[in-house]
Amino acid sequence: MSDRDPQPVERQLPTEEARDLLALVREIAQREIAPNAAEEEDAGRFPREVFTLLSESGLLGLPYGSEYGGGDQPYEVYLQVLEELAAARLTVGLGVSVHTLASYGLAAYGTKQQQVEHLPAMLGGGLLGAYCLSEPASGSDAASLRTKAVREGDHWVLDGTKAWITHGGIADFYTVMARTGEDGSRGITAFLVPGDAEGLSGAAPEKKMGMKGSPTAQVHFDGVRVSDDRRLGEEGQGFAIALSALDSGRLGIAACAIGVAQAALDAAVAYATDRRQFGRPIADFQGLRFMIADMATQIEAGRALYLAAARLRDAGRPFAKQAAMAKLLCTDAAMKVTTDAVQILGGYGYTADFPVERFMREAKVLQIVEGTNQIQRMVIARHVAGPEGR
Repeated sequence: MSDRDPQPVERQLPTEEARDLLALVREIAQREIAPNAAEEEDAGRFPREVFTLLSESGLLGLPYGSEYGGGDQPYEVYLQVLEELAAARLTVGLGVSVHTLASYGLAAYGTKQQQVEHLPAMLGGGLLGAYCLSEPASGSDAASLRTKAVREGDHWVLDGTKAWITHGGIADFYTVMARTGEDGSRGITAFLVPGDAEGLSGAAPEKKMGMKGSPTAQVHFDGVRVSDDRRLGEEGQGFAIALSALDSGRLGIAACAIGVAQAALDAAVAYATDRRQFGRPIADFQGLRFMIADMATQIEAGRALYLAAARLRDAGRPFAKQAAMAKLLCTDAAMKVTTDAVQILGGYGYTADFPVERFMREAKVLQIVEGTNQIQRMVIARHVAGPEGR
């Protein structure tokens, strides 16, 4: 490989504090995350010690309030932190995004007492969260979930199975959507369930094509009892909480996708400037130069879109349409950029000796998680053309 260092990303950051924060993140990523990423992903090892370090460094609660141990950072800064982490290792970047998603229900809908009691440990106390919405038979149709919670006095008893849960089986807390009433979206309630609750268990992690270091597993609830003071929001408000969380979570996935794409572009450019054929670097050939130009353009467009959506969110304006657009564009771009990176490296790109094949395998899942890209197109079309069947 070439000794050529990748060009630093030109970032627009609102404050000097944000610039210092990104510098800290890059240092941690280069020193603690990237050097072990390939080996640990190949071994399927989850880097819990990295998440402990991120928590100690104040990086697991960036978009939440400082009164509860958060970082008081706007989403446009938090997302660029995610991008840097995902560029070093998607397992880490996506893990931080999922933890932030799992904390959202309490931060946005919890009572003051709930927030005081639980948020500090979740945001800066070394805990790791998981978000439980999908089930084996309800993925895109999340409102058809069957996990149920039955009230018994001042407690709720949860029974059912959640599926495709990032950090399933290892999380310290789970934000769980369960059915407490009628069929459909109005009968769902959100609960904050401790990871060591009796009757809660994680199945064996799924065997995946990528992100092997990030455990994805079913989570079983067998008579899990939680007190009513762990209910988030009102009864029947859970689906609204879930969708609101996903609007923000989709921006996290978009940022992670651009991080993976940027890493793939950097690797491809380094290889193309070093690899010589016909007496000159292959980066001199117009066919490859045009590919590199297209890759860089897709990355810049994706970054601009997710940041535009983040700034709407930070201003308190509606951003659901732009979040869906960003998730769609950025993850499709990541798939295209990583595939092109493999092509630029040729036969070497298809081997595990270079990271681009891993980037390509990882990019694929980003088109699926937190709403498939087909679902994103449905969301966007509703905003632009109105609801179906009018």
